[in-house]
Amino acid sequence: MKEPRHHRRPGRRQAVVHLLNRQQLGESVRLAPQTGVRNSALAGLQVAITTLIALPLIQLSPFSHLIGFASLGTLVALFGRFAPRARRGWIVFLCILCQTGTVFVTSLVAWLGTPFVIQILLLAVMCGLLFCLVNLGEFGPPGALIFVFAASVSMGSVDSFELVLQRTAATGSAAVLAWLICMLTEILRHRDHSGGAAPGALRSASHLGVAATRIVFGAGIAAYAAWGIGASHAGWAAMGAVAVLQGAHLHITMNRALQRTGGNLVGSVLVALLLSFEPSVWTVIVLVAVLAFATEAIIGANYGLGQILVTPMALLMMYLAEPDVAGVAMAQERVIDTLIGAFIGMVLAVQFSTQDDRAFLARHHSNRLDR
Repeated sequence: MKEPRHHRRPGRRQAVVHLLNRQQLGESVRLAPQTGVRNSALAGLQVAITTLIALPLIQLSPFSHLIGFASLGTLVALFGRFAPRARRGWIVFLCILCQTGTVFVTSLVAWLGTPFVIQILLLAVMCGLLFCLVNLGEFGPPGALIFVFAASVSMGSVDSFELVLQRTAATGSAAVLAWLICMLTEILRHRDHSGGAAPGALRSASHLGVAATRIVFGAGIAAYAAWGIGASHAGWAAMGAVAVLQGAHLHITMNRALQRTGGNLVGSVLVALLLSFEPSVWTVIVLVAVLAFATEAIIGANYGLGQILVTPMALLMMYLAEPDVAGVAMAQERVIDTLIGAFIGMVLAVQFSTQDDRAFLARHHSNRLDR
């Protein structure tokens, strides 16, 4: 007797059919009700305030060449937005350690003259470790990508150990200021959730291990592929893979791939146009602050919509760190690296999916058809 369709074990080919369905595309562009929008917007405002204080001070100091790393430190204010009041300060403090530690370790590896091919391998391993740390610590949005971004900025070559320490100090100083601003404005936050992560974001230990393994492989393959075609910032491809692979379910993974690709394309065009006018450092600082707030205010409605804003913010931070980098070329590489990372992330997500993953996708697809 032929097995009933709803009892069949869904295979990878069927999963691909579901993921390429036009309804999946529609789901990726749909606006969703935002959860905790006040807390998210406040986190963006805290980053913006830190940016407008820390970056001008760095720019006016003898260490203006470190302004890009100071901008990395401001991002720790994004974490713990859903945590209870007693835990927010602790979560942000742990994120200070993660952000400065990532910059220090990656810069140190570069200073030691480690071949770039080995630096990519270390980056991939760090992606998996940081993903586990973010989930186990319940840091919440925006997840491990902030730390992976810091690692990618720190890769390459470093001339002296003094510069390693300077990078770490600039990142840490801005991060401590962000912590202080978070504590001073803590009273403005809603206390709607009981944990540090957004609702539904927590994973079991077994799922966490499997996801981390996928991320290590995906980040490594994506970064090596980007490096192999001559990309200057192979870490961006790793970020694309991490963003896709950290999705809890296959349909979320596909949504992230589509949203990140589309958002990065539009955002890269915008920042290329902007940098073609050669804006001053002061203009860039203000734009980073505005984009930090705007991104967190809307990204909960649609990840792709948020990427349209977060991409210019990230590239402007890179521009601060490397002002001699051509704006248009940097934007073009961002798109290429994102495509590489998203594609490899999706292939690995399907290839290493479990029977439960594909069954959940089939039920999700069936439920959409029934609506």
